[in-house]
Amino acid sequence: MSLVVVGSVAIDSIKTPHGEVHDALGGSAVHFVLASRFFAPTRLVGVVGGDFPDKYRQLLSDRGVDLAGLETVANGESFRWSGEYFDDMNQRETLSVDLNVFESFQPKLPEDYRDASFVFLANGAPSTQASVLDQMSGKPFVMADTMDLWIRIAHGDLEELLRRIDGLVLNDQEAFLLSDCRNLVQAGRKIVDRYDLAILVIKKGEHGCLIFRGGEEINLPALPLGDVVDPTGAGDSFAGGLMGHLARENRTDVETFKRAVAWGTVQASFCCEGFGVDRVARLEWAESEKRYRRYQSMLQIG
Repeated sequence: MSLVVVGSVAIDSIKTPHGEVHDALGGSAVHFVLASRFFAPTRLVGVVGGDFPDKYRQLLSDRGVDLAGLETVANGESFRWSGEYFDDMNQRETLSVDLNVFESFQPKLPEDYRDASFVFLANGAPSTQASVLDQMSGKPFVMADTMDLWIRIAHGDLEELLRRIDGLVLNDQEAFLLSDCRNLVQAGRKIVDRYDLAILVIKKGEHGCLIFRGGEEINLPALPLGDVVDPTGAGDSFAGGLMGHLARENRTDVETFKRAVAWGTVQASFCCEGFGVDRVARLEWAESEKRYRRYQSMLQIG
């Protein structure tokens, strides 16, 4: 089944203890599609400026990503982000953010995107995310990502959005903020009940994630990684693997969702092994399958 993602397409400069890169391809929608491309036809909706390199557009096209929804503002500049990670990779400092054309981004879905069965709304202003739902012709399965900024400054818009979607992905600190609870299980239950969500995924970084689905609460670990080069985009890669598997199976029951989260965990692990999108862009399906089997084996308890 078809899958649409709406989010940022960016040019990133990243520094970690392992080195640095400048003017690299990035953005939430990009990390998502490079992880989801193995599972289902993925259509990207985003915006770039006239400075966006042709080689990055070609990289996405060569990997089967549908770019009909990628708007180009010829006289504008692309979204740019710069950040630095430290020895503790959970600590990141944003050095600069230039939203440029993304600041006034109003998603416009091509006609043949509007009947998609699965939609992922990557992190963005809740009102912008909601405008995507207004353009859908059917009733797709919709999941969204958010962040502390929107919880603080656009709480009303976010609440309206949450009541229109099926599932939400956020991290533990955002869950605490949204629920006003300090116990993660209580926070998750409160969010699910308040917004009548079918699915909630609370990401815990290197400690995996907590899933709320169909009255069940499931804790899945992350894959152990000996060497994290750059975690930028890992959350979006996770979402890409998750939504990609759901779209491939065209099901959202509890067991399918568990496997989808496992696939998301696998794709996110590859993202961390290189700078920006480098590792996931070079990823082969056989590598993902092998690591998925390793993860399955890791979870089995005799």
